[in-house]
Order: sequence, then C-alpha cells, then structure tokens
Amino acid sequence: MALDVRQFPCLSDNYGFIVRDEASGRTACVDTPDAEAILAALSAAGWGLDLVLNTHWHPDHAGGNRAVQAATGARIVGPEEVLRIAPLDQAVKGGDEIRLGDTRIQVIDCSGHTLGHVAYHAPEANMAFVGDTLFAMGCGRLFEGEPAQMWASLQRLAALPEQTIIFCAHEYTESNVRFALSLDSDPAVAERAQIVFEARRKGEPTVPTTIARERATNPFLRAPLLMPDAPDPVTAFAQVRSAKDEFKG
Repeated sequence: MALDVRQFPCLSDNYGFIVRDEASGRTACVDTPDAEAILAALSAAGWGLDLVLNTHWHPDHAGGNRAVQAATGARIVGPEEVLRIAPLDQAVKGGDEIRLGDTRIQVIDCSGHTLGHVAYHAPEANMAFVGDTLFAMGCGRLFEGEPAQMWASLQRLAALPEQTIIFCAHEYTESNVRFALSLDSDPAVAERAQIVFEARRKGEPTVPTTIARERATNPFLRAPLLMPDAPDPVTAFAQVRSAKDEFKG
C-alpha cells in the first residue's frame, strides 16, 4: 500500500510527520510536537486528519494532542503512558495492529527511552516511524528503561527489512556522527559523515534514513563490534550509550 509522507521541522530540532493512505485518503500525524505546525502542514496539503499516532508520552511528542484533536476531531492512538500528560482514545502496545485506511500498521515495542515507547511499522509501504528509539547514527537516551530493554528494542528495529525507511523524530545526526567517528574507523562511517556534514551545511535534513544504512554505520547497532572486550551485547551497548552520554564533541 502506498503512503504519502510530508515531513517538516518544528520546535528546536523535532520533525513532524503527516501521513496519508493514498488508496483511502485517510490521514494520520505521528506525534504532536507542535500543533500549529501540524495544522499548517495539513492545510498546505489540503488534508484532514483521522488519527494521531503517539510514540511515547514526552511533551515534545504528545504535548499537542489536545489542540490537534480539538481542531480536527482525530482519534488519538498510543501507548497508555501518554495519559500522563494528554488524552488518548486507544491504548496500544507491541504486537498490536491498527489500520490507516487500507494500510496495515504494526505496533513495535520500543521500550527503553520510556517504558511504554512504541514504533509504527507499515510493512507493505516499507516505512517505520520510530520516535526517539533509533536516530540516524544514534539512539535515544535511557530516561526510564534499562540497557537490556533498549538493546532489545533496537534489535527489533534492526530486524526489519533493510530497505525499510526510518522516520526518526529529531535532527541529531551531526552530533551522532561526531560521536561515531570517535569510536569507529570503518570507512562506511567516514563516508556517511561527509554526506551528513554536507547536507547540514546546505540546511538539508538527514531524516529519513534506512535500516541498511543504520546497520552499517550506527554505533549503537554496531556496539558489539566496537566493544569487543564486553562480555555480551547488552554490556557493549551500555558502554557505548554511556560514552555518548558523556561525549562533548
């Protein structure tokens, strides 16, 4: 099934996404970082809004729920944790499936950044919206979860088909690249770094990315290779995450 995705910057470094199932015309937004920006994007596209798909409860992801719903009447779908700050019409968790018109969307457990974080995978469209779990050459901080949770979540995403297009929620790639270069001498990382730096110099986004690209160059997915003395992959991941938390480059 074909999805039309419109991506736009908002807040200081977020991306907003509005998504339309081309067969039915039904439309969703992924998270509500900035209600005004979302409503402006819908107006520019000439689209209504049927669903809000929240990935997690943080205010820069669910803080616009009330305003967007009031303006559009959209139903709000997301993990139960969203109720901490915003309205929610349907709670979902990993393993659930929802539909946007003719498009089947699988809910993936991506706990770690928060305990209820989910991603939305449209397998027939080869797209996934991953919130703050996987970034271009990075991953989210562990604000609530443990390293084992986040590693498992990243592995679920890494197991998606390599052509899957990954829409992550922030433009963090330059910082992520600098960190990757401090750990990883693989030529693919250096090559991607130049592409990223050039794109950002031109003011171009580095999102979306792909699973293939992240498998090849993301230090968090490559953690066991980068930390060969670690006793297991979770420990290797935890070491890389700790190094990134302290990185000043």
